[in-house]
Amino acid sequence: MDVLIHAVIALHIIGIASLLGGFLTQMKAMGKGEARMVPAMLHGALTMLVTGVALVGLNQAEGSTINNFKIGLKLALLIVILGLVYVKRDEEKVEAAAFGTVGALTTANIFIALLWV
Repeated sequence: MDVLIHAVIALHIIGIASLLGGFLTQMKAMGKGEARMVPAMLHGALTMLVTGVALVGLNQAEGSTINNFKIGLKLALLIVILGLVYVKRDEEKVEAAAFGTVGALTTANIFIALLWV
């Protein structure tokens, strides 16, 4: 079971890398007001959602204790991220505030995952 959990964690990290990487590649364009939500951001967020749910299920099946408040907060942030990315995915230019919100929430999600014990 540990191998499966570690494989899903690896996929979860790939998802966050895709979301954050897509954001970082558009930061220069954001300064010019020309940023857009790239497909990598949507795919990364969806990957995070699927693998996150799988991780909670796998850890519960293994008998580990789950911090439901932490997971709920991370899920809420991810739903906001997914909503913004999904709604703005076809726009040529995304407002800097919406784009920056995606980056800030993504970063917050990373810090919650790593620092909240």
